[in-house]
Amino acid sequence: MRTILTVDNINVYYGAIHAIKGVSFDINEGEIITLIGANGAGKTTILQTISGLLRSKTGSISFMGENISHTAPHKIVERGLAHVPEGRRIFLQMTVQENLEMGAFTQPNASIADNIALVYDQFPRLKERRKQIGGTLSGGEQQMLAMGRAMMSSPKLLMLDEPSMGLAPILVEQIFEIIKQLHQSGTTILLVEQNAQMALSIANRAYVLETGNITLSGSGSELAESDQVKKAYLGD
Repeated sequence: MRTILTVDNINVYYGAIHAIKGVSFDINEGEIITLIGANGAGKTTILQTISGLLRSKTGSISFMGENISHTAPHKIVERGLAHVPEGRRIFLQMTVQENLEMGAFTQPNASIADNIALVYDQFPRLKERRKQIGGTLSGGEQQMLAMGRAMMSSPKLLMLDEPSMGLAPILVEQIFEIIKQLHQSGTTILLVEQNAQMALSIANRAYVLETGNITLSGSGSELAESDQVKKAYLGD
């Protein structure tokens, strides 16, 4: 199994605050990897550092065998790494279709129509609402749109930051079903998620982050059975 992402000894600071402390992990092609941890543990900071939105003081990040530690964010997207940010961040004044087209800005024009057709196949609700303004969609539909927009760049690795945040339980199940479908269609996924139980249930491997440190790692099922994880994150 080919390793497509290697994060090696990254240390990230916000001014004098040491947010990420010597974190290392890797992701193999075809996996779902999840990062779980409490609010403020540093999960979002890790994704933003991989995306090039933040920079590490040390170490390196390699994607598809190339060091991307100092690569501009849009160039990272061009290489096949897409990031669905926390809070969805869709273009609220644009239609669904226009949002999807914005997600294809790194792609050749000839591929855009096929990619949109693929997204509409994966997200039938978006096809029904393709002319609707993004800001008028429900929270669940906006999350689907954010994921669909990321898929427009034909990513080799899709990073999802809190996709279930603020959604009703039935919609959470729907979003996780979509994540599983994207994985089954060949997308490698790095998932950051507050809902540890759901995240661990679909993850091949998982890492627990506490105050900027990875404190536990293992398969999703192993961590779901861990007394430490049950006590801290699963409400047992």
